[in-house]
Amino acid sequence: MSHTFSSLFTHFVFSTKERATFLDPELRPRLFSYLGGIAREQNATLVSANGAADHIHLLALLHPTIAPADFVRTLKAGSSRWIHETFSDLAGFAWQTGYGAFSVSKSNVETVVAYIRGQEEHHRKMTFKEELLALLRKHDLDYDERYLWD
Repeated sequence: MSHTFSSLFTHFVFSTKERATFLDPELRPRLFSYLGGIAREQNATLVSANGAADHIHLLALLHPTIAPADFVRTLKAGSSRWIHETFSDLAGFAWQTGYGAFSVSKSNVETVVAYIRGQEEHHRKMTFKEELLALLRKHDLDYDERYLWD
């Protein structure tokens, strides 16, 4: 085949370090816009972004030359730097070390977008810990809960 064809939608989830509640409702839209810019610099498209005070969900369409780990590392580093430079009162801000990355088929993109958009409502009923455990189980991923939280 003479061309590369890909459809690499990935649902990323990661929290602030120790799930500290740094991400207030006024900060989040600016953060998501900034993350969208970082994604574009990596030849990716940020399809949807939302979250809660202690974590975020991103749906991204990745270019086939970028590994998910590199994508997330660049997002976290760039957004951490931006937060520290822009918001002096958030000097203690940090992202957790790990992340979740879940593949999404094109046929499920709208369902995942709706899920991400509904985060505020969703977290009135479920904590981030409960949500992450449910995502890990849904995707049949092995984990040891002793090592999930930093």
